[in-house]
Amino acid sequence: MNKEKQTLVIIISAPSGCGKTTIVNKLLGKMPGIKRSISCTTRSPREGEADGEDYIFMSEEEFKRKREEGAFLEWEDNFGQSYGTLEVQAKEAAAEGRDIVLSIDVKGARKVKKKIPESISVFIMPPSVEELYARLKGRNTDNNEQLEMRIKEARKEIEASDEYDYLVVNEDLDQAIEELCEIITEEKENRKEQTKSEE
Repeated sequence: MNKEKQTLVIIISAPSGCGKTTIVNKLLGKMPGIKRSISCTTRSPREGEADGEDYIFMSEEEFKRKREEGAFLEWEDNFGQSYGTLEVQAKEAAAEGRDIVLSIDVKGARKVKKKIPESISVFIMPPSVEELYARLKGRNTDNNEQLEMRIKEARKEIEASDEYDYLVVNEDLDQAIEELCEIITEEKENRKEQTKSEE
């Protein structure tokens, strides 16, 4: 049980285009004791994405079945597609004594916080909305209408950032990752101390 008590569930949210995936991937390289949950989605794979590595790609029927079975820790519909986190991934990490990072949106983060109150949440902020717009435009994956939708959604998410335990501004990537590592290290130390005092 001690292993499970010391295991961290780390929620990371950021507006689309804010570098969340890059930050999470680099975090995993720097802190090997952390595993990443792999989100399920009904959207089609983008170029270079691999099933079971970037996302678990599902048909709408399969996603609906999982949802009805209560298999998701959280799920949401975004931009016409469904996304969800399988609860079994968090349970497996706890059993292994490993921390798990969930890369999810604001609505998903609220659901996980409700189910796992001891989880820690980190919101990755863009340096500015203008910079975010430039990054999204530079990705060349959305048309103008989709871009506007993403920016509108980003503004809403930024407004909800005060619900998070920590804020990290991704102006300098290395610095943002360093801040995130420090947050996790401190939380792990606190968790260890808490477990000791309860024994």
